[in-house]
Amino acid sequence: MIGLRSILALVALVSTIHSAPGAEQTITLVSTTSVEDTGFFANILPQFTAKTGITVNVVGQPTARALDMARRGDADVVLVHDPAAEREFIDEGYGTTRRQIAWNDFVLVGPSGDPARIAGGKDVVAALKAIALARAPFVSRGDRSDNNIEELRLWREAGRTSEVLYPEKWYNAIGGGMMQALGAARTMNAYTLADRGSWLSLDNKGALVIAVEGDPKLLNRYDVIELNPKKHGPARLAEAKVFADWLVSPEGQQAVDAYQVNGEKLFNASAASPK
Repeated sequence: MIGLRSILALVALVSTIHSAPGAEQTITLVSTTSVEDTGFFANILPQFTAKTGITVNVVGQPTARALDMARRGDADVVLVHDPAAEREFIDEGYGTTRRQIAWNDFVLVGPSGDPARIAGGKDVVAALKAIALARAPFVSRGDRSDNNIEELRLWREAGRTSEVLYPEKWYNAIGGGMMQALGAARTMNAYTLADRGSWLSLDNKGALVIAVEGDPKLLNRYDVIELNPKKHGPARLAEAKVFADWLVSPEGQQAVDAYQVNGEKLFNASAASPK
């Protein structure tokens, strides 16, 4: 039989191993596919790991699925961009601290031929009305992502609910990510709503161009959310807080601001002045 002293010594040894300098520390970040697809995490996470020794594994999901994954306790920290869904998540008690780390915007892109005659406009709702009137091809992600939710919100403002849109032959819900939607729009000479980061990261734009940008309704905010230890248990939440704190720190914000694709900045750091 193992004596009490032996048990205590074993517990102390295990504790020492887990807390020793250099011991592997890994957290799971669940975030939107539109952020992951830009290469943003591949660029900034090595900087964080080099500073802290904490490895961050990223799981890309549409926002609704990302938050559901966090609800199940399958993630340690969340980074998404759907304010309404984030508020619901926190109100349910699953999240605690929510902080904005960056912003960019959505753009309405479409074929250079511009069958709906909307190019150069600043009113995205008017542009969607024109697309519907012209019955010009439109690609929707159709995947419950934050981009998809934003798109459907704008369509409602334009007088078209999803129940009205889905039977329309010119409206194509593909059930895929942002890059898939942009690829489909390129192939079909169609319009689509994209976050600017994904648009700038698209190497082969074909005949697609930005048709509408600059409408305040197209502002796109990114928030990091820490999880409630009462719901999730504290196993990795301390390391997750280190990551969240780093994202909003001057060093993390500099990393956010510095990330570029093809010479263009994808995200604007905004922890100090949230939009």
